[in-house]
Amino acid sequence: MKMFRARLTLIFIALIGASVLMAGLFMAQMLQQSYIDSLKTNMERELRIILATMDWSHRGSEPELMKEFSERAVRLKQFADARVTYIRGDGKVMADSDHDPAEMENHLNREEIEAAASSGKVGYAKRYSSTIGQNMLYVAIPVQLGERTEGYLRLAMSLAEVEQSIRKVWYVLLGGLVAVFLLAGLISYRVAYGITRPIELITSVAQQITDMNYKYRVRLNKKDEIGQLGHAINRMADSLQLQMNRILEDENRLKSVLENMISGVMMIDREGKIVLLNRSAEDILGFSAQELLGKKFDQAKQQFEFTQLIQECIDVREHIRDEMIFYYPSERILEINLSPISDSSQEWTGLLIVLHDITAVRRLERMRSEFVANVSHELKTPIAAVKGFAETLLAGALNDKETARSFLQIIFDESERLNRLIGDILELSKIESKRIPLQFSPVHLETFVGHCVNVMRTEAAKKSIELDMQVPEDIYMEADEDRLRQILINLLSNGINYTPEGGKVKVRVEQLLGATSEAADDKVRFTIVDTGIGIPKKDLPRIFERFYRVDKARSRSSGGTGLGLSIVKHLVELHKGTIRVESEVGVGTKFEIDMPMIH
Repeated sequence: MKMFRARLTLIFIALIGASVLMAGLFMAQMLQQSYIDSLKTNMERELRIILATMDWSHRGSEPELMKEFSERAVRLKQFADARVTYIRGDGKVMADSDHDPAEMENHLNREEIEAAASSGKVGYAKRYSSTIGQNMLYVAIPVQLGERTEGYLRLAMSLAEVEQSIRKVWYVLLGGLVAVFLLAGLISYRVAYGITRPIELITSVAQQITDMNYKYRVRLNKKDEIGQLGHAINRMADSLQLQMNRILEDENRLKSVLENMISGVMMIDREGKIVLLNRSAEDILGFSAQELLGKKFDQAKQQFEFTQLIQECIDVREHIRDEMIFYYPSERILEINLSPISDSSQEWTGLLIVLHDITAVRRLERMRSEFVANVSHELKTPIAAVKGFAETLLAGALNDKETARSFLQIIFDESERLNRLIGDILELSKIESKRIPLQFSPVHLETFVGHCVNVMRTEAAKKSIELDMQVPEDIYMEADEDRLRQILINLLSNGINYTPEGGKVKVRVEQLLGATSEAADDKVRFTIVDTGIGIPKKDLPRIFERFYRVDKARSRSSGGTGLGLSIVKHLVELHKGTIRVESEVGVGTKFEIDMPMIH
């Protein structure tokens, strides 16, 4: 903008200077012409006076005439203050006030003489006189005797004074021109600044808008075209800011949706390059966005079957849905939806891939199937026993009292087992559906754990198992006492059932301090340790599943339903706690439960 301002200033200076210079030249020319015209008029008047006051009809020899005319010429010069020359009709100089006529050449072809001869009146000429060495103005009139031209009378006056006057005019003009240039420069700069400064502000704001700084505005108070342009820029900035805010809001919403989607989203452009990858897709594929973005899908180190599926969708350009097992970074089952993307002109522009991790769904389906099979199996066994022994009794075993009593006892035991199984199934169903309201109240853990241990002492005594507890006296927590009792008794029962005779089951309670000093961050840890048969490592991840048994024969003989640990896990989660298990075959098992002290 400074270059434009400088150019505009120079243009103004040039225009003003050229105007002043042209005006000066015209004025000097007019002044010079006025001087010369005035001089011509005066000289013509003087010539006519001289012509009218002299007698030109003298007769005599040529030397006498030349002498007479020379004397008159000298005398006239004194009065007219001009060079006087008398020229005969054939061009010979008869007399001259300044030079010897004998040394002067013929003047018939001089411009002023030719003009006077052709017009019969006055002839003018302006030229440099080599005789005097100055610019001279020559005025000549013919001397008429009757109808015959006797000769020519000429006055010549130096133009030195005129030139001196014009020179003075030029000096004044040049001085004025310099002053005008300075004044014009200052005025031009101010005018150029006044024009370019608003444009500079508008340009600066436009540049800021181009750089997406939409808060800048043009601050002009003018109401001319530049002011209107500034207001138009401001309105455009307001509109752009509003639109960009909407775009950013939509972009943030879309980004938030993509980043928080459980499903993985991947986009491939028409060149086969990966251009979009959300966080879930990174987790599912096992690669970060930095590793995959910009790479072609067949160079992104993906599973071969997945790459083939993408290529197939690109080739057929139709929606494809498939399920596939991925083994990296961990084994999972994925539902893959591939949809081609087209623009408004229906031209193919890329591919959208949505990845759903359905491992949990398939596991739940398998668990549901296993649950139905397990329930059927668990129910079938006692029902078959009840039916078999009832048929035996109906066939005549009632007559044998001992046999009938034994069979009836078996029928009773199996019905009890059936009742426990159905009760546990109903209990687990209620817990899983969160239809059990928990009644939280302060629980003194030393007293509470003592009651639970006392309840199980009879069972432990049958196998000579030692029950031990380590609970500080001053620990309280908020919990549903009945459900907490159910958790501990289930774990103690398991410990007793799967610990050989003479073993040991221990309950330990300790307080875990939180990261802050607030009591709400503190937790209580229950640890139940036994010296039982232990659980193989391969079975540890599944022991909290419904009906899952490590030793099926042993579990059934102990009267278990296979639902106890599943119930324990869900009750712990209802208390916003966590449960962990560590076990070693032949050494024992340790369950750790962490629960918040205050809910």
